[in-house]
Amino acid sequence: MGTNAAMERKGMKKGKARGLLGELAAFTGQLFSNGFETQCGALCHRIDAATGGIEVLLVTSRESGRWIIPKGWPIKGKTLHRSAEIEAHEEAGVRGKARKKPLGYFTYLKAKDDGTLAPCTVEVHLVEARSVDTTFREKGQRRIEWVSCAEASRRVREPELKGLFMIAERKLRKA
Repeated sequence: MGTNAAMERKGMKKGKARGLLGELAAFTGQLFSNGFETQCGALCHRIDAATGGIEVLLVTSRESGRWIIPKGWPIKGKTLHRSAEIEAHEEAGVRGKARKKPLGYFTYLKAKDDGTLAPCTVEVHLVEARSVDTTFREKGQRRIEWVSCAEASRRVREPELKGLFMIAERKLRKA
C-alpha cells in the first residue's frame, strides 16, 4: 500500500504533505514513539570492462517500481553486511563480498502489509559484485540496471541515498 493511501486513512489530503520530509513530518508521533526499524542495503558495484568506469546496481521496488538498491530486513543469525550480500543475490542475482563497515545510512518510510508506515533506517554496505546469476529468487519481479553513480543518484528518490552514490564513487576511485 502506498504512502498516499496511508495518509488518506490518517485523514490527510493527498497534496498536503509533499516530499519525503513532508511525509516524515506527518508521522512525527510514530517516529518518536516507536523509533526506526533497521534494514540492510547492498550498494553493489563493478568495473565496466569496456570503459573502466564504476557501475552500481539499481533495482526497482516491487510495490512502486521506483529505483532503489537491494535491501531488506536483517536475517536472524547473520550480520548486517552478510544480510546485505544475501539481499543482493535474492533481488538481483549478484554474488559478491560486502564490506563489514557500513558506507552510510538512509531513511525512508516502508509501507507494511497492514497498511501502516514504518520509518526505517537502512545500513548500506558496499558489495563488490563478483558474478551475476541469471536465475535468482526475485527474477521477473524487478527491473535491474547497472548505471554510473551519477545516473543512480538522479534515479533514486531518497536524498541520503543520492549522497551515498557520490560517497561510494569517491571511495571506490581511491581503492
